[in-house]
Amino acid sequence: MITALKKIYAFSGRWKGVLKKSVVFSLLHSIFDMFQIGALFLILNGLVEGTKGRDILFAFLLLLAGVIGKIVCSYISDFSQTRVGYFMCADKRIHVGDRMKYMPMGYFNRHSLGNLTSTVTTTISDVENNAPSVLITVIHGFIHVTVITIVMFFFDWRIGLLACLGIALFLLCNSALQKKSQEVSPKRQAAQEDLVGATLEYIQGMGIVKSFNLGGGSNQKMKQAIEESRIRNTKLETVFGPYGMVQLFVLRLASVAIMFCSILFYLQGSMTLVYCLLMCVASFLIFSELEAAGGKSFALRLIESSIDKVDAIDDTPVMDLSGKDIAPKDTTIELQNVGFSYGDHQILNHVNLTIPEKTTTAIVGPSGSGKTTLCSLIARFWDVDEGCIKLGGTDIREYKLDSLLSNISMVFQNVFLFADSIENNIKFGKPDATHEEVVRAAKSACCHDFIMALPNGYDTVIGESGATLSGGEKQRISIARAILKDTPIIILDEATSSVDPENEAQIQKALSALTAGKTLIVIAHRLSTIVDADQIIVIENGCVAGCGKQEELLADCPLYANMWKAHQESKDRMGEEEQKDASNN
Repeated sequence: MITALKKIYAFSGRWKGVLKKSVVFSLLHSIFDMFQIGALFLILNGLVEGTKGRDILFAFLLLLAGVIGKIVCSYISDFSQTRVGYFMCADKRIHVGDRMKYMPMGYFNRHSLGNLTSTVTTTISDVENNAPSVLITVIHGFIHVTVITIVMFFFDWRIGLLACLGIALFLLCNSALQKKSQEVSPKRQAAQEDLVGATLEYIQGMGIVKSFNLGGGSNQKMKQAIEESRIRNTKLETVFGPYGMVQLFVLRLASVAIMFCSILFYLQGSMTLVYCLLMCVASFLIFSELEAAGGKSFALRLIESSIDKVDAIDDTPVMDLSGKDIAPKDTTIELQNVGFSYGDHQILNHVNLTIPEKTTTAIVGPSGSGKTTLCSLIARFWDVDEGCIKLGGTDIREYKLDSLLSNISMVFQNVFLFADSIENNIKFGKPDATHEEVVRAAKSACCHDFIMALPNGYDTVIGESGATLSGGEKQRISIARAILKDTPIIILDEATSSVDPENEAQIQKALSALTAGKTLIVIAHRLSTIVDADQIIVIENGCVAGCGKQEELLADCPLYANMWKAHQESKDRMGEEEQKDASNN
């Protein structure tokens, strides 16, 4: 229990002070509770010994002060809990988002979308909604019972010992509950992750579901995840219920014991009537807050498990621990004996090559040869397993990640756009860009005309992942984003793969103008687009199979010669089909 409470306190971060404030007011709340016992003592004493108007009046004033004090303390404590819960989790979400930026891409390959989404949403929400209140309730419960027990010792040490015995038995039962919770909580959390993952997968695959008319059977995985989540949550209640009943029974039994012994001591003559009556009333008050704490304490392990899951992200090594803000002396890129693997699968093996600054380098090769991985390593999405990559003569691992990426723009094969306006999507490459700069970039990327044809032009909000746009339109917006960023190094990963031939020529022209005087790396399957490259690098099975200009490779690299031949034959076939279509029309 103490470990869980410490983790909640540590998780609160810069809001520890507000959390302490809530605990302090919980303590004051318990003290004001004692005002009621004091008032009750004065009233009982006045009734037994003879009513004194002044004592009775003072007792009611004391009672009123206790009630008002409790209300004020409860309000401040509850408000502080709500504030801590929201802000500490908001800070944690921002922190997690920032930290993910510096994690190697391998982390995202090892963790499912459901796992990551569940952590940032459901898991942190559980902490937000429960952690502060559980912490304060548990602490308040123990403060309350401690204060009243001390007061009982003041009146009669025997009753104080009985109260201590009740607390000890409660702690014994609670310890057993905590151990059981430790077993069940991770399974419940895993079921929740599976549910989130299955739901996301079902929604993302809705197009396939519809196109194949899969019907109700298509969501079987989600149904299973829902059923598993139900089972785990039911199991949680089934497991905790008996323990909660035992805890409640122990505390109620202790209250009865205090009442019984108080009456027994009075009958034996070892306790006054006033003290007896006071102890009988106090027996109902002493464990009231501890009962509430016991009812909440089962959630401590759930919260602890949630915090551990979020903290696991903090424990994941990041790639930017000791980087420096470095301005490269030039944009020459060197790969020296680079090796890289995905797990046991070797992707790149002893790659050595140089990409001179202000040149165009094309990277070609069969699918799965390592082209995209090579470019991802240059942008430091992963760190190399062996060898090194240098930018301007400096190992890229010596750069701060932000410093490195400020020199690189990338246009990916699979374009991702945010559910935001088109202008903001383009400005993602340069957040402080003016509207005029956005328009110029869009015109260079040949997307200005179709943007202006949309209902709200540049203010048109596109759907999630750009769902309302065609593949070619999304690709052109992505190119506009890279144009706007205007970095000295540009990496195009199949940048024109979703663009029709008519627009491809315009984009190539725009890119040629944009990249003049810059270092350009192009990954392309359409070999006709890179015939004028300063050098073409051929990758095969993770190794450099050839390097040179078009003519050199045709003569000296059989793989490239075969790729070029296949490319030409494909163009010829397409030309013939177009002629047939034209004649038929």
